[in-house]
Amino acid sequence: MTGAAPLLRDVFGFDSFRPGQEEIVEAVAAGENVLAIMPTGGGKSLCFQLPALMRDGVTLVISPLIALMREQVRALQESGVVAGALTSQNTPEETEAVWEALEAGRLKLLYLAPERLAAGSSMGMLRRIGVSMIAVDEAHCVSQWGHDFRPDYLRIGELRRALNVPVAAFTATADAETRDEIVEKLFDGVAPRIFLHGFDRPNIHLAFATKNSPRTQILQFAAARKGQSGIVYCGTRAKTEALAKALRDEGHVACHYHGGMMAEDRRIVEARFAREDGLIVVATVAFGMGVDKPDIRWVAHADLPKSIESYYQEIGRSGRDGAPAETMTLFGPEDIRLRRSQIDEGLAPPERRMADHGRLNALLGLAEALSCRRQNLLGYFGETSEPCGNCDLCDTPAEVFDGTVAVRKALSAILRTGEWFGAGHLIDILTGNATDKVRARNHDQLPTFGVGTEYDKRQWQAVFRQMMGHDLVRPDPERHGALKMTDAARPILRDEAQINLRLDTIRKAATRRPAVKALVSDEDAPLMSALKAKRRALSEAAKVPAYIIFPDRTLIEMAESRPANLDQMAQIGGVGAKKLERYGVDFLEVINGASDPVHPARRKLAGRAAGSLYDLLLEAQSGLTRGTDGLDKMMSCSASQLARVAQARPGDSRALEQLLGKRHAERFGPAFLDVLREAG
Repeated sequence: MTGAAPLLRDVFGFDSFRPGQEEIVEAVAAGENVLAIMPTGGGKSLCFQLPALMRDGVTLVISPLIALMREQVRALQESGVVAGALTSQNTPEETEAVWEALEAGRLKLLYLAPERLAAGSSMGMLRRIGVSMIAVDEAHCVSQWGHDFRPDYLRIGELRRALNVPVAAFTATADAETRDEIVEKLFDGVAPRIFLHGFDRPNIHLAFATKNSPRTQILQFAAARKGQSGIVYCGTRAKTEALAKALRDEGHVACHYHGGMMAEDRRIVEARFAREDGLIVVATVAFGMGVDKPDIRWVAHADLPKSIESYYQEIGRSGRDGAPAETMTLFGPEDIRLRRSQIDEGLAPPERRMADHGRLNALLGLAEALSCRRQNLLGYFGETSEPCGNCDLCDTPAEVFDGTVAVRKALSAILRTGEWFGAGHLIDILTGNATDKVRARNHDQLPTFGVGTEYDKRQWQAVFRQMMGHDLVRPDPERHGALKMTDAARPILRDEAQINLRLDTIRKAATRRPAVKALVSDEDAPLMSALKAKRRALSEAAKVPAYIIFPDRTLIEMAESRPANLDQMAQIGGVGAKKLERYGVDFLEVINGASDPVHPARRKLAGRAAGSLYDLLLEAQSGLTRGTDGLDKMMSCSASQLARVAQARPGDSRALEQLLGKRHAERFGPAFLDVLREAG
């Protein structure tokens, strides 16, 4: 079995594994049944692609979206891996190429949509081609409780039993309940080896903001990141269209995406987003699982996500290349009411609704956090961390105050009005605003009327919002969203507990737009732009997304380190042997101007010890082309001969003669052997 390290470097262009990858790769390559839960962008694909190259036979990859499969196949092919997909979007030529590679025994990874497993002919085909392992991407799709449930994922367990091969399942969004369901459905309840790796994505900046003219807030956030690829998630289809137009009016390249669009229109947006630099997609959650673009620089939520898992998955689509990425999530009381009512009005059994309220509570706790958001987020997933220094609350610590008295006044107003009213009416009572509605119900005669004049209307809105965030009150769907007290509030009402709140209120949106955050320093910015232009030209010529040529992270390293030759270029992260051979000279010309031509035989040795040895042999040869006295007939070894010597490192004249032939060995042998001995 081929070792992992050489393949990691030569095929994928990485010197080392990301945290947690190596032990998963070893287990999968050894044929163990594996379930790996890794953060989005944590390198899940490599954990089955690399073992596929280490093992004999074909690795079958079950993936839920055709667009995702096709992009992964393109990326593998660019790296020199024989991979293919059988999908409804294949051209006849693509399908024929897949079958030719299968029949010749060259294909290593075959991607298949789960729906294809329903075809009766699939089982026979999979037996015939020698499948030795099944990799299941987005394994949470097997969960019937999840919003990504795919019924055909339930056939994978049957397929595993029929082929009698190991299964490696991967997902980023599996809580304990979903993990149990994956084990039951894919592994017949027999626990595989489970890897639960850190959920932290330290390169992603976390930020929340209360809604205050949300369209303006989104436009300002996008303006500070103009020219960078981003996603804006919205709660409704109509909002995606309106906000996309507003972004275009501000000079951004933006389009919308939602489930009500024609399938072909959605595919066009997916293809544009994959291939265009700087495109913003304003979308509902329908846009997501197929997004495999590594250099998304930011994700914004114009509305609160439905749960902490959804939030984590959606922000995780940014910064998959490991470079800095930013997020902003807007929320307000209406978001909280909407999410609560969606849960309460759903058809799920009571225990499921309770669990969904718990997930929403966790997200609201994150939104209303008083200190480091990352500590709060990781705590939900059972992890601990120090303050991260990369969230808005670490940037600007929250100003907190003892909100016990304010909360008790609000709870009193709720109870004294019979839990029949929303925050607006309750705030009128607390602030002593005798509206017609207040007077008509004699609420101006309540003991709580006017007891809250220490705060204005907006400050009370912030108090009620945080009370909902701490799950002290909930909107009652049977009373048209009227607020009712939860059991968690009773100790506070009885003066048995205290609660701190954030002092910040809904403020006016800043009139000054924030400074643009650049990927590289001012000094390196022009070179970065030139590298991206070269990448765009190559990607358009090859008709592949730009990041398949090189992701942003690789271009950033090129701009900062400025490699002078192919050997130095080979040390850049993400530059594997195939990509070095295919694109190395093009990018060196951008960095250093016109470069000296490099023979293909030498180019293949770039970044290896044999490359340096080749150069020493070439130098030794240059003084002997006309013999030791300079009078003999002109003679030289070919580049291929020098490469063979550099790679084989023969230890004596006889072995050298087998590589060069007798005449060349007689002239160059002694000098070459001296070079080889000195090189050790």
